[in-house]
Amino acid sequence: MGTTQLETVPEPKYWHLKTVLSEALDSEFTVGEILPNERDLAARFGVARATLRQALEQLELEGRLQRRRGVGTTVAPPRVGVAVGAEQHAWPGAAGDVWQPVDCTLEVPPAAVAAALETGEQPVHTVRRSRTTHGQPVAAELLYIAPSSVPELSAIDAPSGAARARAVLRELQRLELEGQENAVELGSARADDAKELDRLPGAPVLVVTTRYLADGHTAALSVATYRADTCRLTFGDPGGVEIHQDPERRAS
Repeated sequence: MGTTQLETVPEPKYWHLKTVLSEALDSEFTVGEILPNERDLAARFGVARATLRQALEQLELEGRLQRRRGVGTTVAPPRVGVAVGAEQHAWPGAAGDVWQPVDCTLEVPPAAVAAALETGEQPVHTVRRSRTTHGQPVAAELLYIAPSSVPELSAIDAPSGAARARAVLRELQRLELEGQENAVELGSARADDAKELDRLPGAPVLVVTTRYLADGHTAALSVATYRADTCRLTFGDPGGVEIHQDPERRAS
């Protein structure tokens, strides 16, 4: 590979470097290939390592690169297609739900969740679920359910684990769902989410928060963390959110 020196440009140097790197990914690298280390890349393009890191972080955010535990930075595969919240009138765990229950515990939720559920410092049912597509993890979810939403739940029938999670979800479906409210924002993976999603802490993620409404209040609240390097969100007329494969983004 030759050496490319960056000329003075009106845009930030890291942004111009991102474009140059993107072109190199298309012409010189294949999907899954490990990039050279930062020192070598910085020397090749004649930039400081801090500038290089900014460009690499932007490419990771755009889904061109992936940082993998124990591997390094690799060229990302095309984004996979995953439907998110496409069904607007179904409780979590209803027929056709693609999430897999992992566990359920009674925990005091974060203050913002407690305020939404109007539970104060009372513990709530915290259901942990995961989601995979094409054999790879794409999302992790924490589903918070107020005890008042599942008053008939028996701890004897399902004391713990995935069985407990399924029991909570079955009981939740006894309520009449009045509607949902969705919000999407960009965030950084916490340590526990990063481990479950096979990414490094701080990796870019998309956080989809869903409020499930019943009897005039929030009966449950979902915080689903999606890999931002995997997902591209689009919003349709029905209000659903989908994550689509990007046919134009290929590394060859």
